[in-house]
Amino acid sequence: MAALVYVGTAMALAGLLALAWCIWAAVTAKRAGLPDAELRVRLQRIVTINMGALLVSVLGLMSVVTGIFLG
Repeated sequence: MAALVYVGTAMALAGLLALAWCIWAAVTAKRAGLPDAELRVRLQRIVTINMGALLVSVLGLMSVVTGIFLG
């Protein structure tokens, strides 16, 4: 079950890194001074990636907890 903990930790860290990228990308898009339509399209793409990153992070944390309970 140790492998489940390690895999879950890697997934959670990957999700956190993706979340940090989403924050950086959103701040960069806001500072770029884009027109509203283009800013909206860029932020919608970032929100989609953000939701995926949250999913990966949650699945990783669930794997860690499962590995700890089973181990």
